[in-house]
Amino acid sequence: MRKYTLILFIILFLSPIKLIGSAETEIDNLIVSGVMNGVFPGAQLLISKNGEQVYNKSIGFYTYDEDAKEITRNSMFDIASLTKVVATTPAIMLLYERKQLDIYDRVSLYLPEFGKNGKEDITIFNLLVHNSGLKAWIPFYKACSGEQDILNTIYEIGLDYSTGSKTVYSDLNAIILGEIVKKVSGKNLNDYCKENIFQPLGMKHTMFNPTDNYKQLCVPTEYDGVWRQKQMRGEVHDEAAYLMGGISGNAGLFSTAEDLYKYMQMLIENGIYYNPYTKNLQREKLFLESTINLFTKKISDLNYYNTRALGWDTKPEPTSSRVPCGELMSDNCFGHTGYTGTSIWYDRDKDILIIFLTNRVYPDRSNTAIREFRPDLHNKILSLY
Repeated sequence: MRKYTLILFIILFLSPIKLIGSAETEIDNLIVSGVMNGVFPGAQLLISKNGEQVYNKSIGFYTYDEDAKEITRNSMFDIASLTKVVATTPAIMLLYERKQLDIYDRVSLYLPEFGKNGKEDITIFNLLVHNSGLKAWIPFYKACSGEQDILNTIYEIGLDYSTGSKTVYSDLNAIILGEIVKKVSGKNLNDYCKENIFQPLGMKHTMFNPTDNYKQLCVPTEYDGVWRQKQMRGEVHDEAAYLMGGISGNAGLFSTAEDLYKYMQMLIENGIYYNPYTKNLQREKLFLESTINLFTKKISDLNYYNTRALGWDTKPEPTSSRVPCGELMSDNCFGHTGYTGTSIWYDRDKDILIIFLTNRVYPDRSNTAIREFRPDLHNKILSLY
């Protein structure tokens, strides 16, 4: 119990943010229960209300080992599919704003090799809203040896369903979007995002392929005993992104809750951010308000019921599985989740932002307790604020 007593001490006495009343304590208790019940070894949780942080804590440890390092604000998480909305989608947004592409352009205009076997009419819009017709997933690691093998596989396959007829969330869509960014900009996704998004916003702990000095900050994900035969830490957990060299439109980004807050606050402020490299934190603009609205609002004029925005998701339709953002989240929201146990959700009506990062896949991906814990956490937060 030494470890969990220490967790409580860190939470209750060393936190820089203190709230009046029981809201903080209730959230503390819930996160600690997640650690103690093995939902995840550690987590970062950042909540803002009306543009002000009301909760920002790092809780737990890198692993379940007795000598494990404590999670800190600088601990970097493999954010998995949050890469789609923190790197890939904003890269497409910038290229769109700069009139270097149009979202209704056919993909084959930029990647001619893609436009065959029924994929000729797929547009960038179809990739963003996940109704392209491409398969949901392919176990590339079983047959491919690298990036070009993966791309050739996608280029050669046919449609799994009719383009535009339904939504099927697919990593393949995001992989191709990343290739479009590379083709149009002349830079890979890492370099383009670093230059145009991460550096301007001061996101110093957000990157693909962390270098050795950053790897020590990275929280372990899974021990891969099926394919790579090693503990994954500071290398992308996702198999396809790993084969792509760690830089892919679907996954590969590492980050912290505080860095993601800088990015999300810019979106919430309609593209305005405070340049951290200027003396007086000069206000600058990264995106037009109209572009942010275009990409974060639910697409409602399709011929089927849809909850997707462009790149982003909105509150999913209730199914046999619980909605990850919680049942109390308003329909006027946008967000996304990541396979490793990460999520970002913003409720416009309540002006509440929730950034939650964990390494739930440590020691392996069979742990799915996050599916119940995450909506419970969001419901708790939304009921308190």
